[in-house]
Amino acid sequence: MEVVTGAIGSLLPKLGELLVGEYKLQKGVRKDVESLQREMKSMNAALVKVAEVPRDQLDNQVIIWADELRELSYDMEDVVDNFLVCVEGSESDVVTDSNKLKGLMAKMANLFTKGKTRHQIADAMKDINNRAQEVADRRNRYRVDDVVANAAGKHKVDPRVLALYKDQKELVGIEDARNELTKRLTDGDGDGDVPKQQPKMKVVSIVGPGGLGKTTLAKAVYDRLQTQFEYTAFVPVGRNPEVKKVLRDILLELDKSERIGDVATLDERQLIDKLRQRLENARYLIVIDDIWDLEAWKIIKCAFIDNNHGSRVIITTRILDVATNTGDIYKLKPLSQHLSQELFYTRLFGGKDKCPFDQPAEVSDKILQKCGGVPLAIITIASLLAGKPMEDWSKEFNSIGFGSGDSNTDVENTRKILLFSYYDLPYYLRSCLLHLSVYPEDHLIRKDKLIWQWVAEGFVSEEPGVSLFETGERYFNELANRSMIQPVEHRVTYAIDACRIHDMVLDMICLL
Repeated sequence: MEVVTGAIGSLLPKLGELLVGEYKLQKGVRKDVESLQREMKSMNAALVKVAEVPRDQLDNQVIIWADELRELSYDMEDVVDNFLVCVEGSESDVVTDSNKLKGLMAKMANLFTKGKTRHQIADAMKDINNRAQEVADRRNRYRVDDVVANAAGKHKVDPRVLALYKDQKELVGIEDARNELTKRLTDGDGDGDVPKQQPKMKVVSIVGPGGLGKTTLAKAVYDRLQTQFEYTAFVPVGRNPEVKKVLRDILLELDKSERIGDVATLDERQLIDKLRQRLENARYLIVIDDIWDLEAWKIIKCAFIDNNHGSRVIITTRILDVATNTGDIYKLKPLSQHLSQELFYTRLFGGKDKCPFDQPAEVSDKILQKCGGVPLAIITIASLLAGKPMEDWSKEFNSIGFGSGDSNTDVENTRKILLFSYYDLPYYLRSCLLHLSVYPEDHLIRKDKLIWQWVAEGFVSEEPGVSLFETGERYFNELANRSMIQPVEHRVTYAIDACRIHDMVLDMICLL
């Protein structure tokens, strides 16, 4: 759906240019253009709503409607581009490069010739208007808005819940991160005890992309420290949280004697007051897992009273801006090559020493390079290779796609976790991210070149007083902030001048 919103987003300014430019449109054509502009704005608003729902949750009729609209928008853009090129070319007083212009005109001549441009745009616009009306009628007939609302309301089990119940023996490569985070929470105390008297409550944010193991790490630290606190709670949040439900869940976790019926009718203010009263003289450890929205966090944080009892709060997030505005930041790093191998062989055989054959290092190294130290990726690939002969590993590796919707449970859960990040993006960022599918794996993508490509494709919206490049640079920074691309610093200036995209993300957007 994001391809459609991107196409319409680039088309609407061109329709506006036709109306305000001095193109001497016939009266009927002007009315057609105005009608199209109104209809496309309405359709674009509907598409933005559709884009909020994963494609596999949409009704087939809605998908057909969106696909028809995409083709219509492409044809409309062709008509407008041809008209603008032909009219501007034929009426220009100064031609700086006639050969280039003639070449361009020849390519665009499939719809118009110079002499008949204005007459033919009238016929083309009437045809486009008729098709637009048909698409609009189908939108009303299929009741697109209702279908979107119903799909958005479907509740599915979050696959990240599994991370909360992993056996400690299954965890590989987490010891160093757990020890470092424990030290931060205990102010460097070697025995891992949190001081009983501290001037302030301490908040630590674990930040990193999806699949890196933030929830697993937070749960491991929580399990290690919880006996030192009077009250403890571990509460998942996720995208588009209902703040009242989060506050209610914290309250029920802190006090198991609370009955859900007694707190179900309380509003946000009443829940915050009740939580503050409960925590006022208590020593507590609370984990808020997977915060996406800074405003939601600001409300939730109101419940955590700042006392002098050494209380601790841990949050996990994929978004750097959220982590920056919450407290001490702990950036979770990918696994080293050694730990990646340990996790890989543990998931396959229970350990490298239990491997039933001599595995050539180059095969496993190539596989693990694709994973980039992301535990979720390593687990997914191990699950795909489990039970397969060693000689088939290379073939399996070449066919691996994290976004392919494979029937394997681990692959499906990986896809869902990545899509959580994707569907949290504003629709204008989705077009920019999907554009990265044109680059091969492990490619170093130059920042300036990429931004100008987004501008040329029409993915960057005009903003008053801001250049298109500056707006595109903001888009780039937002994608990096949301852990969807990996920024790369210049070796000399240390400024961000390029990026890479993780293979898992690349596979996902190629599917989309």
